[in-house]
Amino acid sequence: MASSHSSSPVPPGSSSDVFFKKEVDSTKHIRTVQSLPDVCPKEPAGDSNSLCVAPSLITDQHRWTVYHSKVNLPAALNDPRLAKRESDFFTKTWGLDFVDTEVIPSLYLPQISKEHFTLYQQEISQREKIHERCKTICPPKDTFDRTLLHTHDKSRTDLEQVPKIFMKSDFALDDSLTFNSVLPWSHFNTAGGKGNRDAASSKLLQEKLSHYLDIVEVNIAHQISLRSEAFFHAMTSQHELQDYLKKTSQAVKILRDKIAQIDKVVCEGSLHILRLALTRNNCVKVYNKLKLMATVHQTQPTVQVLLSTSEFVGALDLIATTQEVLQQELQGIHSFRHLGSQLCELEKLIDKMMIAEFSTYSHSDLNRPLEDDCQILEEERLVSLVFGLLKQRKLNFLETYSEEMIITAKNIIKQCVINKVSQIEEIDTDAIVKLADQMRMLNFPQWFDLLKDIFSKFTIFLHRVKATLNVIHSVVLSVLEKNQRTRELEEIAQQKDATKDNSLDTEVAYLTHEGMFISDTFSENELTPVAIDTTSQRNASPNSEPCSSDSVSEPECTTDSSSSKEQTSSSATPGGVDIVLNEDMKLTDSELGKLANNIQELLYSASDICHDRAVKFLMSRAKDGFLEKLNSTEFITLSRLMETFILDTEQICGRKSTSLLGALQSQANKFVNRFHEERKTKLSLLLDNERWKQADVPAEFQDLVDSLSDGKISLPEKKSGANEERKPAEVLIVGGQQYAVVGTVLLLIRIILEYCQCVDNIPSVTTDMLTRLSDLLKYFNSRSCQLVLGAGALQVVGLKTITTKNLALSSRCLQLIVHYIPMIRTHFEARLQPKQHNMLKHFDHITKDYHDHIAEISAKLVAIMDSLFDKLLSKYEVKAPVPSACFRNICRQMAKMHEAIFDLLPEEQTQMLFLRINASYKVHLKKQLSHLNVINDGGPQNGLVTADVAFYTGNLQALKGLKDLDLNMAEIWEQKR
Repeated sequence: MASSHSSSPVPPGSSSDVFFKKEVDSTKHIRTVQSLPDVCPKEPAGDSNSLCVAPSLITDQHRWTVYHSKVNLPAALNDPRLAKRESDFFTKTWGLDFVDTEVIPSLYLPQISKEHFTLYQQEISQREKIHERCKTICPPKDTFDRTLLHTHDKSRTDLEQVPKIFMKSDFALDDSLTFNSVLPWSHFNTAGGKGNRDAASSKLLQEKLSHYLDIVEVNIAHQISLRSEAFFHAMTSQHELQDYLKKTSQAVKILRDKIAQIDKVVCEGSLHILRLALTRNNCVKVYNKLKLMATVHQTQPTVQVLLSTSEFVGALDLIATTQEVLQQELQGIHSFRHLGSQLCELEKLIDKMMIAEFSTYSHSDLNRPLEDDCQILEEERLVSLVFGLLKQRKLNFLETYSEEMIITAKNIIKQCVINKVSQIEEIDTDAIVKLADQMRMLNFPQWFDLLKDIFSKFTIFLHRVKATLNVIHSVVLSVLEKNQRTRELEEIAQQKDATKDNSLDTEVAYLTHEGMFISDTFSENELTPVAIDTTSQRNASPNSEPCSSDSVSEPECTTDSSSSKEQTSSSATPGGVDIVLNEDMKLTDSELGKLANNIQELLYSASDICHDRAVKFLMSRAKDGFLEKLNSTEFITLSRLMETFILDTEQICGRKSTSLLGALQSQANKFVNRFHEERKTKLSLLLDNERWKQADVPAEFQDLVDSLSDGKISLPEKKSGANEERKPAEVLIVGGQQYAVVGTVLLLIRIILEYCQCVDNIPSVTTDMLTRLSDLLKYFNSRSCQLVLGAGALQVVGLKTITTKNLALSSRCLQLIVHYIPMIRTHFEARLQPKQHNMLKHFDHITKDYHDHIAEISAKLVAIMDSLFDKLLSKYEVKAPVPSACFRNICRQMAKMHEAIFDLLPEEQTQMLFLRINASYKVHLKKQLSHLNVINDGGPQNGLVTADVAFYTGNLQALKGLKDLDLNMAEIWEQKR
């Protein structure tokens, strides 16, 4: 009541009362601390004699016991036997031998002084000033009556005499422990001649309890007296309230009678019809709800059936639909309270099952026999698994497939090696345990067949991987296409809804009676689902209570279910597998695009895996230098096989892998180095043993040269039978010209063709071969110059002298090489990249070097005759006989020169050479005539000289090929001044 608060100005005392805390505490400090008397004494008091035998409540309560002793620790530790008090208890414990030493200050603890508190004092001083100023402005208000406080303290003191057991909230005498504590049976035991003492103890107990009762009653009476005014005011108000209630009851009765009459006449019939219609609708809703519950109840058995047939997508769709129904239409159904969590656990189990199933499928698909023609294993199963994994956002299944590819690639090589080794009887598998060591025992044909088998198995493997990844890729693209189509349909639906909302009439007529709308009385088919949902949610009448919010919104259950079913669409994979796509795909377009890219990268990775395993297989065989010891034919065969495999994998996967190509390039570089060193060494040995004499040309070399007549460089096939019947020719015919060559040049031409053929067989080494071939041609040019022009052959071969025939033969050999350099250049130019054409300048430099060498040889031949002319004409004298001995000797040397070079050099070169020799001859003759002072004056000396010159001219033009040579001997005479 309101008066109860005003009648109790003194708040109840508690430990949390801030107003009385200080006074109560001071009172406690003033009173002497003593224990309360025992309410339930164990033994009653008696006479003095009996008190000695047993304890008594009265006599024993002031007796001193050991529990009254209060001694502090230092006093207990003091030794009274010592003359002086110890400063600490260490001496007490350890004796007089203990020496008190000064404690060394710790290095890790700072020395604290007053300066450390300076900042704190400055901060607190300002706050203390503010606090003191506030206390001065707002002094504490002590509005309580001291008398009331004193009375309250007294009553509280009296109540403290009452034992705490009576104040407990669970105090009950029917409890045996409580009863024995309040009324001990020992007080009522009359046996043993102790009646007087028991009677006195019982009387004392009764007086105590009566005293406690008086204290409580006094306090109750005091509290009632404090609230007496409010109590009597409440009694007075009760009578007035009863009068008001009586009048109100009569008015309500009259109003109810009138309302009942109006309801009976006007509303009862119409409202009854509305109630029946609403009841019918609610019954239909309940029926539909029960059917939906029955369907949901069959979810778990249906999911188990679907999982037994590996229909993961159907099971996940069913779980998702059921969870949606539970959250929207069956929310609050008590019997389904655990179904949601069970479905979540079942969904997690399906995730694990799909991952394990995909791993099993990958293993069985990639490890089935490669001879099987079927490229895709159980396509429907694969499509179902991929759709399920995409639905659950388990995008790491590609990693599982990648790991399985690596294992399968290893197993393919291992199995191929085992099959090949088992077919070779020469390999003792018991003695050689390691498979790699057994593989190294194979010769090249056996190892080459093994490598070919591995490459063919890898090609089949990649075809299978590509087919599987194409199926996965098509599934991802179908989901992506479905997302885009769904987004377009949603945009169209939003536009239609916006148009429809503008045309709807927003005025809805409804009857407000007991919370029911008029729209509730119509059929569901006549109203839109939106209107039904709106009106149902507003229904809150008592008559519709059985139809709770769950049942009211029930018409939406069939609508939502059907609409969600209508939103699904079907899609067909390339293999013809139809998959129903629902709206529960949680992947975005960016994630699906990234996944599609990852699938393509996985196909590239499959190619890289095969190439990496092939590289390791090659490297394991190359440990003992096996690949470096291959001849040209074997290495070219190996290179073609590897290049074919690289092109096949590029065609399958769409990207060229570089690991095997790099290994091939590395081995090709080693092969090129060995190839070049072998041929350079061979050429060096040939040159060191060459005696620079004209060699016969075997028929196979003539055929070799004839094969180059069409401009294409290639090594012809050997025709052993035909070549044995044909005799060697004296010269080599190239393009209608005869070339007298040494044997070294014939082999050099074949070596050059081997270089060009190697470029055709191994295109990747074109640049290296060009460099090595340039080095080889330069080496031949420089070495032949050293041996012939430099006369190195005298020491190397043991020739007595370098003859003009040696020089002419060397020149003709150089001319033959120069003839083929443009063809070699064209061959390399067609096989080089455009950006590498600058390397062709090496051939230009080589051609220039060869021409310079040829010019030096011609100059050397002219120089030989020049020295001869200088020696002979310096002794020439104009005198008879005619022709003179000098000119006869000169003509004899010219004939030897012609005889030496005419069969070696072409006619044009011979004529040019003799023109140069003749020019040298005219210079020396003119010099000698000038020295002899012989002039063209028609005298005798002039006639003798003219006769000698005519003899020289006639002999020179009589030589073969020099008939038409214009000697112009008139230049020997000095012009008249």
